[in-house]
Amino acid sequence: MIDHIINTALRAGRAIMQIYTHPDLDWQVERKADNSPLTLADRESHRVIAEALESSPYPLLSEEGAHLPYDERKDWRTLWIVDPLDGTKEFLKRNDEFTVNIALVTDGEPVLGVIYVPAKNRLFWGEKGQGAFTAEVEPETLHVGEAEALPLKGADTGRPYRVVASRSHLSAETESFINDLRRYHPDLELVSAGSSLKLCLVAEGKADIYPRLAPTMEWDTAAGHAIALAAGCQVLDAQTDLPLTYNKEDLHNPWFVVK
Repeated sequence: MIDHIINTALRAGRAIMQIYTHPDLDWQVERKADNSPLTLADRESHRVIAEALESSPYPLLSEEGAHLPYDERKDWRTLWIVDPLDGTKEFLKRNDEFTVNIALVTDGEPVLGVIYVPAKNRLFWGEKGQGAFTAEVEPETLHVGEAEALPLKGADTGRPYRVVASRSHLSAETESFINDLRRYHPDLELVSAGSSLKLCLVAEGKADIYPRLAPTMEWDTAAGHAIALAAGCQVLDAQTDLPLTYNKEDLHNPWFVVK
């Protein structure tokens, strides 16, 4: 199954890049009800993923798909949670830090996750009990190069304590959290990243903690959560210290910390 999901993410990434590399095209930028942007690339990526998962026995919850009422979703023991283009703001800023996120969730826990960073030709994936990995991708053939296990060897050696934060969202609460950490880590270094790359940085061992004390949705985190878990990290509710869960009645995540 993991190979099929990886291939699906790669093809969705290719569809995104066919638009991203042609800024003269009409990107059809719209605003959703929450004022977040939606582009032609979001829709094309969703189409590729939805078609690939159509034959799956599991239902699909996608940011760009229909969000069925909880009365219908509550009996879904296993489902796909997908963000076809995580980081649409990064896409529009053309800073290359956007991703394709596909996760499989069982009983509220992400058990498989794939994240593809098409503008950087970088793939991340993880599966419960199988570990987490990253590899380069050849963009023309979509050939996946040699896999490196996460966390990367030596990624935490000889560097200061690192906190990863969002490029687009840094709340006052997050700044306060970081300032508290400075009391214990005076050499603290702040590393910025867009989209689900923030979870990947912790999974890689290139950062020690990612506090997200600001709003996110389940599809923003499910794939990265699966990869982080498979790499030996934790994704915890910032207030209860319990793991994040998925397919809730309210699809918003609580504030959380990845470490």
